[in-house]
Amino acid sequence: MPCRQPVIHRTERVNVRLYPALSDIRSGKRVNPMKHLKLKAGLLTLALLLTGAASADSNFGIGVKAGTLGIGIEGRWQPLPYVDFRLGTNVYEYEDNGDQADINYDGILTLDTVYLTANFHFPASPFRVSAGAAANGNEVLLVSGVNDSYNIGGIEYPADAVGELTSVTSFSSTSPYLGIGYDFELFGKAGLNFDLGVLWQGDPVVTLEATGLAVGDPIFDAALELERQQLEDEMSSLKAWPVVSLSFVYNF
Repeated sequence: MPCRQPVIHRTERVNVRLYPALSDIRSGKRVNPMKHLKLKAGLLTLALLLTGAASADSNFGIGVKAGTLGIGIEGRWQPLPYVDFRLGTNVYEYEDNGDQADINYDGILTLDTVYLTANFHFPASPFRVSAGAAANGNEVLLVSGVNDSYNIGGIEYPADAVGELTSVTSFSSTSPYLGIGYDFELFGKAGLNFDLGVLWQGDPVVTLEATGLAVGDPIFDAALELERQQLEDEMSSLKAWPVVSLSFVYNF
């Protein structure tokens, strides 16, 4: 049977990503996410400094943070005694391998968010309530491992019939956030902030591609769609992303 071009199943949207394509995972063409954090941090710092210069009489601060959304930088502007606004960005990549929908994959979890929150403080207390939204570029990138055969949608196929399986899981491009936090003053203008909340990513959008000889066969294509649906069901556990972070802040 001649080799056909791969068919992409349920491609509902196309994202322009700063991170490597799935084919680059195997070829070794990797992009260091810290480069993008430095670029974002530079642009964010410039914007915050301009804001601070324009509001010299307001409380203004900037900090670095780490948590379940990755490593990031955050700026804070407090125009009112018990209200402040925070603008920040986070990036990180985590690599792992394991079974998803009964198939072994090499995977990369790509964390990439830019967020804005409003924070409401309580008098004489470090406690606050935070609400906001994030521009969400979080993704899960999967490439199938080496197998002699694959069970696709309940049907066993040899490796050459399936070829390489690749998948991208993405989420809503805008995700609401709700959480609580504590702001502690350490040494005058320096402070330590703790955040606990949930980023609601929504239902995942999962694509699944195959490159083998069976692509284009109606039975295989139907089985591949069942496999994609099973993978989508498993990725649904990521719709509510827990947020825990610790940041060190300097207040100007």
